[in-house]
Parts: sequence; C-alpha cells; structure tokens
Amino acid sequence: MNRLLKLTAIIEAATGLALIAAPTVIVRLLLAGEISGAGIPLGRVAGFGLLSLGIACWPARTSPPFTLWAMLTYNTLATLYLLAIGIGGAWIGPLLWPAVALHGALSFLLARQWKSTARPALP
Repeated sequence: MNRLLKLTAIIEAATGLALIAAPTVIVRLLLAGEISGAGIPLGRVAGFGLLSLGIACWPARTSPPFTLWAMLTYNTLATLYLLAIGIGGAWIGPLLWPAVALHGALSFLLARQWKSTARPALP
C-alpha cells in the first residue's frame, strides 16, 4: 500500500509541477487540445492543487502537520500567483481581489497554526 501511495503522490506532484511550469504543453499532451487566455493561469492553479495533493498523500506524512503543510503550500502559491496576475493587469475579474485576500488570509492562519505545532522534518 505504501508503495502505491508513494507512486501516486509522486505522479500527482510531478503533474502539478508540470502544469505550473508549462500548462499549454501538458494540456496538449494530455488532451490533444489547446488552452489560451485565462485557461493558462487556471491550469497553473490546478497545478498548485495537484502538487499539494501529492504532498498531503506522501506515505507516513498524512498526519495533521503534513496535511496542514500541504494546504499552506496551496494557499501560499495561489495567493502569490493570483496577486501577480492582478498586478500584471491581464485578467482582473470581479472576484480576483477577494480571492487574493481569502487565500492570503488562509495562508496567514495556516502559517500561524503551522508555527504553533510541532513540525516534523520535511522530505
């Protein structure tokens, strides 16, 4: 079971990193389709989620501190990326700034919680 969980965690994390780095290439390879415009940042945010899922599902690291670390990773990456999109001014919908504020607040609260818990060694 641990080997299977480790394999799937690695695959999901690697797919997440690939989506973050090159969403258009990954969509082309997976779906034989193209994405453009707002689909590119949405693909990257999906990559953050897959990376965080891989972290959360790593064998022997499913205890609350690592689940907390996975959610902190996702929310911090989402905050920074959405903030960069907003500052760049390319795609600013009516919910962008509330999403930045929400992910930022969650990142702050999760970081505070992380600091107050015993932190196991990261991989």
